[in-house]
Order: sequence, then structure tokens, then C-alpha cells
Amino acid sequence: MKTKAQYRHLIFSLIILLVFYKAEANIHKVCSTCPFQTIAEAVDKAQENDVIFVEDGTYVEHEILIDKPLTLKTKNAIVDGDNQGEIFVIKADNVTLDGFTLINVGTSYIRDYAAIRVRESKHFTIQNNTIKNLFFGIYIEKSKTGKILNNKIYGKAVSEYNSGNGIQLWYSDDIEIADNYVEKVRDGIYLEFSNNCTISDNISKNNVRYGLHFMFSNNDLVQNCSYISNGAGVAIMFSKSMKMLNNTFADNWGSAAYGVLLKEVNDTELSYNTFKNNTTGINIEGSNRVVYKHNDFISNGWAINSRGANYQNEVNYNNFLNNSFDLVYSGRMNSNNFNSNFWSSYTGYDLDKDGVGDVPYRPVKLFSYVVNKTPEAIIFLRSLFVDLIDFSEKVSPVFTPDNLMDETPSMKKIKHDTN
Repeated sequence: MKTKAQYRHLIFSLIILLVFYKAEANIHKVCSTCPFQTIAEAVDKAQENDVIFVEDGTYVEHEILIDKPLTLKTKNAIVDGDNQGEIFVIKADNVTLDGFTLINVGTSYIRDYAAIRVRESKHFTIQNNTIKNLFFGIYIEKSKTGKILNNKIYGKAVSEYNSGNGIQLWYSDDIEIADNYVEKVRDGIYLEFSNNCTISDNISKNNVRYGLHFMFSNNDLVQNCSYISNGAGVAIMFSKSMKMLNNTFADNWGSAAYGVLLKEVNDTELSYNTFKNNTTGINIEGSNRVVYKHNDFISNGWAINSRGANYQNEVNYNNFLNNSFDLVYSGRMNSNNFNSNFWSSYTGYDLDKDGVGDVPYRPVKLFSYVVNKTPEAIIFLRSLFVDLIDFSEKVSPVFTPDNLMDETPSMKKIKHDTN
């Protein structure tokens, strides 16, 4: 006869088995000679948590609705939407879509057709897919705790009005977007009302508008990404508590191009980034308590353009190397800190050999103010006339804040320790 202790142990063991028991998932194959010849049919007949493996081939299908937890995988299957609309529509938690090539998404200026749409779902994974000939690529709406990994998106956008975005999040939180490649769409990656997301190790290039675009999003992290040759690199608007670390912004060149735009952004950090060969490295407007540290600004037209209403920002330990203008500053008031940077155009001296210039450096030149007001004046950039007016402004500031200076300029290029 079992004792009470033995019964308790038996009941506990049964509970453990029930908690950790997982029925073996059924595997369904899709091919021309399989029981299921279309993906939609396999999805319809599958049970929750089943696996659907799609054999190599081309499947002309659209509006494939996934409304239960499933895993869909392939090695080389192509799904052709035949320009009829969306291809996969996910409306369930715990869905994985892995390895597909998706082509010929329909175009609609009312419905924003996407190759993959995820709606009101959690714990989804979209990975290893290739998307071509798209309107929108991957569109996530009102979803959370998902992953978008190692996808490749190739658009053919030539203008903003007739193209969509590569990866778009709308009211979606806690999403990981990593190791993706996006090119030639409107915005490479776009987030609106999406918080606590991580964007890492992506490449976004040759996009019509922005490589990455935030609107009304908070507490997002962008790291180890490259934004190259876009209409503009990254735009952060009406957001707060963002972090951008170890990114590269290069060759974003044009009349209104920049590496990063900050508009109405607060309590944010940009550190350990490289801004190279951009029309403007960072364009700032109405942004406060932003930290810019350990960045490299190399051969940009304007390294930093502060357009006004920017207060209590810290610009420290950066390298400003061979930019046409290191800093453009609108307004006569300065409550920002510009100390301890290296400026390649600094000509001061260091008599006590402590590595810090003995003469403060004034990074705002009068000619940058002139060009900001009259862009055509740029043709005089290398003339003696420019040197004279910049010298006169240095001696007696009239148009630039007299307290805007680097009190402790570095004599040598700053080495950035990895963060």
C-alpha cells in the first residue's frame, strides 16, 4: 500500500510529464505529386503546431491565410503572387515562415499589399526569405515579440509615391530585426508607434527615401547596421530614449541627404558611429538631452547641422576629420556641451604636452552661416575671401554664439574603445 508521500510523488511526476509533454508534430509535404499540391491546402488541413515542408518548385498562390500555430519551411520553393495581392497573411501566434522566395506582390494604393503580413500575432519568426518585385515586403501590424531574421528584400523603387517599404512595423513592440538586407524600396525599414525593438546587423542601401525611419517610437536600439547611398540614412522623428551604436552612415549624398535626421527627439544616445561622405552627417532640430559621443565624422559636407531649439545636448570625444563644415548652428543661444573633441582643422598648440589644446576651438565658421542662408555661396569655399571672413568672426563673433567652443580640444585623433 502506497504511503501519502508516495502518492504525492506520483502526482507531482504526472504533473511534470503533463507540463513538459509535447506531442510529435505532423509533417506535411507540398509538391506536384504529394497529397497536398498547394500551400494553402496544406495550411487549411494541418493541425496546430504541425510542420509544412514545401518541396522545390514554383507555386502560383496568393492570400495564403495562416490562422493557427504552424511552421512552414522550404529549401528553394518560389511562391509567385501573380500580382494579385498579398502572398502570406499570418493571423496566429507561434508561426514560423522559413526559406521562401516570394515574387510578384500585387500593387494597391489602398491596401498596401505585402509579401508577408503579420496581424495581431505574437512569437512569430520570419527568416531566411527572399522577396522580389514587391510593393511592401514584410508588414507587421499590432503584433509583438517576434523575429525578422536574415531576409533579403530587393525592390525596384524609383519614386516615393509608387513604392512601399521593405520592412514595416505599425503598433508593434518587442520585435527583433536582424541580419536583413534591403535595397531599392521607399524606406528600407519603417517603424511607427513601435517600442522596445532591436534593429541590428542590417544593411539598407539605395532606398528612395530613408534607410531606416522611426515615427512616434520609443526605447528602440539600432546597432551594427549600415545605411549606404539612400535618399537619407536614418530619420528619427517625435521619439525618445533611442540608442544608435556602432553603425555606419555613408554616401547618403544629395541636396537634402544626411546620415541621421533627429526631429523632436529627446533623451537619446548616438555613440561609436561612423558618418562618412554624407551631405550632412547629423541634422538636428528640436532635440534635447541627446548624447553624441565617440563618433567619427569623415569627409562630410556638414558634419553636424543644428537647425535650432536643441538644448542640453552633449557632443564629446568625437573625431571631426576633413569635413567641409564641422558644425552649422542656428541661433545665438548655446546650452550644449562641445568639449573634448578632435578637430582636424584645429591649429592651436599644446605647450604643456597634456594632449589637450591650450587654446579653445570655435567650430562654427561664419562662412557656414553664409552658406546655410545662401547655398550658392558654396562656390567660394576654398577662396581667400572665406578665410578672411572666418577669421573676422573668430576675433569678434557677431553671427555665432560667443560661448560655443570646445574648451578642451584633443590634439590627437581619439581612439574609441569598443562599448
